[in-house]
Amino acid sequence: MSANPKPGDVKPDVCVVGLGYIGLPTAAIIARAGCKVLGLDVSQNVVDTINRGEIHIEEADLDGLVHAVVQRGLLRAATQIAPADVFVIAVPTPFEKDDHHTPDVTYVMAAATEVAAVLKAGDTVILESTSPVGTTERMRDLMAGLRPDLKFPGKCIGTPDVSIAYCPERVLPGRILEELAGNDRSIGGITPRCARKALGFYKRFVRGTCVTTDARSAEMTKLVENAYRDVNIAFANELSMVADKMGLDVWEVIRLANRHPRVNILTPGPGVGGHCIAVDPWFIVHGAPDDTPLIRTARDVNDGKMHHVIARATELVEAHPHEKVACLGLAFKANIDDFRESPARFVAARLARRFGDRVHIVEPYAADLPIEFTDTGASAIDLDTALEECGVLIVLVDHDVFRSVPLAERANKVVYDTRGIWPDQPGGPVAAGLRLAS
Repeated sequence: MSANPKPGDVKPDVCVVGLGYIGLPTAAIIARAGCKVLGLDVSQNVVDTINRGEIHIEEADLDGLVHAVVQRGLLRAATQIAPADVFVIAVPTPFEKDDHHTPDVTYVMAAATEVAAVLKAGDTVILESTSPVGTTERMRDLMAGLRPDLKFPGKCIGTPDVSIAYCPERVLPGRILEELAGNDRSIGGITPRCARKALGFYKRFVRGTCVTTDARSAEMTKLVENAYRDVNIAFANELSMVADKMGLDVWEVIRLANRHPRVNILTPGPGVGGHCIAVDPWFIVHGAPDDTPLIRTARDVNDGKMHHVIARATELVEAHPHEKVACLGLAFKANIDDFRESPARFVAARLARRFGDRVHIVEPYAADLPIEFTDTGASAIDLDTALEECGVLIVLVDHDVFRSVPLAERANKVVYDTRGIWPDQPGGPVAAGLRLAS
């Protein structure tokens, strides 16, 4: 739905808690709609950067928008919360690195605690962080306990003082600004009244259709969307390992299979990364461990693909003991600087620990190597240097700059292409993206 405020409409003051990959773009497009926005973050460096009209993350067109809304006085950042009319919580929701992949909603509850301190009658609190089912209600209960002077939805008789809802984003890195405004939204309220209140807010800056539901259904919808994608990627990754064993070119098999009018197999890679697809399915599994064998297996397949790639890459590097090795890419997907849960990062780090200073990392979106490369001996180099000095190239991310390398610059290289970006690479046996130059 398009934003069509009535003449004389008073725009709410908004506080966005968390200024990361989702929070900052969200704050910027809300400010673009004319609302005064306070962005809250724990990092003083992030706050100072934004208040200069600059950005600390890589995202298309975000720098210009942030600069514009800061200059107009519509967006400012701070480390201390202040009263507002609408609070949008966009903080991380990781899982514990244990056998149960227990969801960690500590950051959500910490944000809710801060919000509760400045809440007043008439305010709306919206959770956007991807969360296990029931988190919005837990957040409500926490704030209700901290503010007994206010009436909360579902906890009182009569009209509550505040509205609480859940509304996750659906965005693709590199297209976040466009998709935050253009994609449909599922808005789940603690009560229907809460959903309607949140709907009125999102209509100010969302062109897509906004559909209201209850908070638990909206929470589950977000998890289902990413679990669906994870299952489909797992099929492609499993197929790549089968093709590897059979000595087949998985890219050719998928290309031919997709000529069927009702088949659309995704492309395999070295695993699955990012904060969403690699994490969210575990929230469903944790909530119903006895009823999710398919979702759990998909996660295991995609995590297992990383170890498969490490094994094949190790075999290749050991077969060429006098060659330098270039790992191309650390990001979880192409053309972004987001390394969260990245399989490329995991694979490269394992190879660096094993082969030390033979390994060189090419990542155009990183100023420095992540901490796990410290003391491994591995070094960061640019692409031109890698093409000149390294005899083994391991493609882990399909950045455009990697795709653009012509055959003439890599024809004499030993290549393990886990992304299928160089189908013209000459070689002998071809299997699951492994192409050995003759």
